Amino acid sequence: MVSVPRLVIAAPSSGSGKTTVATGLMAAFAERGLAVSPHKVGPDYIDPGYHTLAVSAGGSGRPGRNLDAYMSGTALIGPLFAHGAAGCDLAIVEGVMGLYDGASGQGELASTAQVSKLLRAPVVLVVDASSQSRSVAALVHGFASWDPEVRIGAVILNKVASDRHELLLREALDESGVPVMGVLRRTEHVSTPSRHLGLVPVEERRADAVGSMRELAGRVRDGCDLEALLGLARSAPALDVTAWAPEVEPVGSRLSQPSQCSRISRISRPVVAVAAGSAFTFSYAEHTELLTAVGADVVPFDPLRDEQLPDGTRGLVIGGGFPEVYAPELSANEQLRKAVAELAHSGAPVAAECAGLLYLARSLDGKPMCGVLDADGRMSGRLTLGYREAVAVGDSALAGAGTRVRGHEFHRTVLEPGAGAAPAWGVVHPERRLEGFVQHGVHASYLHTHWAATPLMARRFVERCAG
Repeated sequence: MVSVPRLVIAAPSSGSGKTTVATGLMAAFAERGLAVSPHKVGPDYIDPGYHTLAVSAGGSGRPGRNLDAYMSGTALIGPLFAHGAAGCDLAIVEGVMGLYDGASGQGELASTAQVSKLLRAPVVLVVDASSQSRSVAALVHGFASWDPEVRIGAVILNKVASDRHELLLREALDESGVPVMGVLRRTEHVSTPSRHLGLVPVEERRADAVGSMRELAGRVRDGCDLEALLGLARSAPALDVTAWAPEVEPVGSRLSQPSQCSRISRISRPVVAVAAGSAFTFSYAEHTELLTAVGADVVPFDPLRDEQLPDGTRGLVIGGGFPEVYAPELSANEQLRKAVAELAHSGAPVAAECAGLLYLARSLDGKPMCGVLDADGRMSGRLTLGYREAVAVGDSALAGAGTRVRGHEFHRTVLEPGAGAAPAWGVVHPERRLEGFVQHGVHASYLHTHWAATPLMARRFVERCAG
């Protein structure tokens, strides 16, 4: 049984202010000395970066973690939550889109409502009250009664215009039975810059973000009843789950070489270099934990600054990010591009997702990249966004033929061609197509995956590095 005080911060729709409230609450509680565990529903990489910054005031050093019922499956939501929240005083889970919005055409799957039920967590509904008064009660009543298993325990009113406006809203909500635990006035003081894929990641504006976070924490502290919210969080019942652990092999798994991992730990730990820095900010914390657990020595490097790969690199992981923003700088680091190409051509395992795929290409927006793949990337005006089901077309350093995964795409770039002679994946839903590249030890694709759902991919990758 896992007893963790917890809240899910949700909203009727995107743009209501749930990121502002969730991040502000994380920072405000952390400033009070609580160890706060931050979580995000869905596949988003950017919000967890701000969550990590928000809780750093309490010195917990906890990374923001994702809870995505589509990519990892519903059975892993509780265990992944328990893993991330172990030993904390409070867990705050920021929702995605509207409370009941989930994977397209699949009911409640991957919705904030579903995650709240899986975690048995009370929901705090953030309502944009800027254009309503008494109607707010009907809205809250509708959301609270739509699914009796979803417990909406409080409302936080956002973008309230005046004391008079607040009074009207509170009077209306007195009839709803859902208490108001916060009121935030309209303000332009706290803002986070955006661009083509949403918020600018915290790693690109850390100095400004720290100041904004302090201001945001103060705003939420002044406008919300933190004691009442903490009491609501503590009302969450114990969860009957076992925390996920990267060291534990999934039940029923079969390895081609079951003794390989113990051999790795006895002899040496292969160095796996992981791209980081401002251009490569998209990664899930569990990936590094899995790589470490199965025998790798994970060493980060910054392709914008480092001219060589870490000493002894035997494998390379290049996740997502914004290479299109930093294409000139990435291209200018010719020495590192050559080192990456040499490693890839040697047959060493290389796993690249989205930004990593573009970095391995011949060019990006006309700027030379690593030249590992015979393909060219460019920015486009079209956003590619959505969940995908895929199957590995053939064997690679990351996955055996027939491995089935669920992932997501999130980019405004295109790669031509989009698949090599040996594709990485055959996408089977929502459309059927071939995607990505497998050549030598390289597995490169636009598809983001969550390795906690397929941990044997991490083990296979490290085994190939050690081999």
